[in-house]
Amino acid sequence: MAYVISGDCISCGSCEGNCPVGAISQGAEHYEIDAGACIDCGTCAGTCPVGAISQG
Repeated sequence: MAYVISGDCISCGSCEGNCPVGAISQGAEHYEIDAGACIDCGTCAGTCPVGAISQG
């Protein structure tokens, strides 16, 4: 199951730079994860300073 970014995201960009497959990009309100590209590695969740990323 792909990871998702909640509305708690502060748009710091730390997750985007750490995603090994480039599945994260800036969305209209906060960063978003492309579920089709996500490989469920969890790297992004470990880098989020506010805990806004979880497995969906």
